[in-house]
Amino acid sequence: MKKNVVPVVAGSVILASILACNTSGATTTPDVAAPATEVVQVIGTAGPLTDAPIAHEIVPVALPENRSSHAGDYDSSVTAEQKKSNGGDRFTFERFERPFNADTMDIYFPELDIIDTFVYQDDLWIYGTIQVVDRSAASASPYRFAMQVDNEVDGKGDYLVIAENPPSTNWTTNGVQVYFDSNSDVGDLTAMLTDENSTSDGFEILLFDQGKGNDADAAWIRVSPADSNTVEIAVKRAVVENPARYMVDMWAGHGSLDPSLFDYSDHFTHDQAGAADPGFPNFYPIKALYEIDNSCRMAVGFEPTGYEPGLCPALAPDKPVAQPGGCTASTRQIIACTFGNGTWDPNTCTCTLPTAIPPPK
Repeated sequence: MKKNVVPVVAGSVILASILACNTSGATTTPDVAAPATEVVQVIGTAGPLTDAPIAHEIVPVALPENRSSHAGDYDSSVTAEQKKSNGGDRFTFERFERPFNADTMDIYFPELDIIDTFVYQDDLWIYGTIQVVDRSAASASPYRFAMQVDNEVDGKGDYLVIAENPPSTNWTTNGVQVYFDSNSDVGDLTAMLTDENSTSDGFEILLFDQGKGNDADAAWIRVSPADSNTVEIAVKRAVVENPARYMVDMWAGHGSLDPSLFDYSDHFTHDQAGAADPGFPNFYPIKALYEIDNSCRMAVGFEPTGYEPGLCPALAPDKPVAQPGGCTASTRQIIACTFGNGTWDPNTCTCTLPTAIPPPK
């Protein structure tokens, strides 16, 4: 159950993932997200905001030795010259592989191209890591990373930890924010699927803002000491309700990475958003939704059934499922087909992939 909150102060992924692992309308361009205007206090906690210098008491340490979950992602650097993603872009399923500029897709952003993600946890922290093709290539501002936490395992995100590109391997709260969806409308009626005419306002409550909030040490980010193309995010378990079982997905983006736009597939039509795969000629190329990438969802603390919204296909149990046509397929086959841009035929247990068209010249 989600926590109640009260204001304190107003102001300032997928056929390849298995092998590797792992309506129309006028086009609109999302504005760069403005800083949130409300910081809130969770009922039952103490510590009003003050203007005093921020004093940190607990800083994350090294990540735990054993990972809790893992999800690879598509590397679009290999197809960037063809002005297309390398797979995994499925707008209607809230899966994006769009490390490109809008309309022409002739600029590829390796700093946005997620290729690997991990989750670690201990008694105090939940850690997420995001590896991109080349973080040093960043030239746009703001450049952000994010970790979305789904406590209820229903496909509707509950918390979002979002942070600016960190400057060093030292843990910092600078540029780090934690948002909460207090009215449970992220994902609207059907989580991880497009809902037309959605009125969702996304993650509308800012719990933590660069050290300000009920806990000055709530969330941190740093560059991984082991890999300059990887960032590590840490959030206190208590801040996200200390979940025993949850799902996580990772994000990278420029100005398009906006807490108020989750879920993205509820805020744009497919025509407006476009597609990164020329195999979808009615929508290609990407348009209003651009310069953004995310991973599939990882299960932490439980054994998934295979039907959790957004679950990585490689994490689904490989068990037989009887189909209406009398044939039998595995859970992974069905999910991988759908997320791999294919159409599943339950009568023949076959997957039809879109027919590719020649890349634009």
